[in-house]
Amino acid sequence: MIRVAILGAGIGLKHLAGFALLPERFQVTTICDLDRARAMDLIGSSPIRYEPDFNAVLANPDIDLIDVCLPPHLHFSVCKAAMEAGKHVICEKPLVSSLREVDALIEVVERTGKLLSPVLQYRFGLAMEQIRALQAAGLIGVPYAASLETHWNRGADYYAIDWRGTWAGEYGGAVLGHAIHNHDLLTTVMGPIKKVSAMTTTRVNPIETEDCAAICFGMENGALATSSVTLGSATNISRLRFCFDGLTATSGTEPYAPMIDKWQFLARDPVIQTQVDEVLATVQKPFSGFSGLFAALADHLDGKESAMVTAQDGRRSIELVAAIYQAARTGETVSLPLGVECPLYSGWSPAAKL
Repeated sequence: MIRVAILGAGIGLKHLAGFALLPERFQVTTICDLDRARAMDLIGSSPIRYEPDFNAVLANPDIDLIDVCLPPHLHFSVCKAAMEAGKHVICEKPLVSSLREVDALIEVVERTGKLLSPVLQYRFGLAMEQIRALQAAGLIGVPYAASLETHWNRGADYYAIDWRGTWAGEYGGAVLGHAIHNHDLLTTVMGPIKKVSAMTTTRVNPIETEDCAAICFGMENGALATSSVTLGSATNISRLRFCFDGLTATSGTEPYAPMIDKWQFLARDPVIQTQVDEVLATVQKPFSGFSGLFAALADHLDGKESAMVTAQDGRRSIELVAAIYQAARTGETVSLPLGVECPLYSGWSPAAKL
């Protein structure tokens, strides 16, 4: 049994629901939040303990894992302190504010032997298992192209929280806080990205950070992809389309968990559609979203084969954010991977020098 403390009772509500689906593997023992009323609303009549003091959580030997659901500007220091206190860590997105910080956390992972699992929960759902099964059956083939839409609706009510829409509090806009999950799905399905070009702008809200973006990706395998991002859509939708030589996979429009939506898998050669459908019929519904993310971590800790999201996955996600911002500001195509020579290695706020 993995004993968990959740830091932050905001998005922590959804994390708690994810852990509740895995009662034989996780026990949430503690909610830590400065807002007692909000924490107690989350705890309800359960035996979960309220703890306002983060240092007391760190010192508690009965806590194995700390789930960080705090504002982004707290992620680096809290994750570092938790691992150095001997705790495994799950951390909400964005993991940190720079490549420098993520590399520093990876050093802590290596030094302490503790796990750091970034929250990239979109990976977990029936559609992802279907894609993997079709790949294993040899029915997908060579990737050609992909298109991603992250078209959400965010207005004044969303930005009423003072740290949102600011570089200091949120570290970025739609690229970092909204499209990051769909970009992670792109690399999970179609492989690593080799180069990026991008444009970003602020058109929807009077905020510091961007709320619209148009991005082009060149994949290492030669495939091409585009990403359209806006926070000015009439409705919230995410839509993904992956074109391979064997078939085209198209999502529905579920905005926050596209891999749990019903997908269409259409063979380019109608003769093999029956084979595609037969493979799809064999795939069992897995744990999805947060519960899938947590189950993968538990599998890893149990020594099983696992799709756990790793600190290196978190680095690739942060690396791509840095590349997009660099490309948008310079008008140049940026090649990956990025190291210490990257102009935005230490951060991508407008104050960072290019």
